[in-house]
Amino acid sequence: MKTIIATIFIIFLSFTAQAQNNTADVKVETIEMTIVTETTYELNVEAKTEVARLYKFKNSRIKRDLNFITKANKPKMA
Repeated sequence: MKTIIATIFIIFLSFTAQAQNNTADVKVETIEMTIVTETTYELNVEAKTEVARLYKFKNSRIKRDLNFITKANKPKMA
């Protein structure tokens, strides 16, 4: 009985899917653009004063933050 009801249900769904109205295809307007073959480069040379900070150990702050230790990591006496 289940198989008969299942096949009827599948056939019913297939008929309702085919009965849907198809919408008209929407056409997209395309824009034609030309290829630029000529490029120009502009260099802005200005005197900029920049400060560089030097640390004793490279990435010391990052390594310290990544190697955090929680209270659960400490060994306990039984």
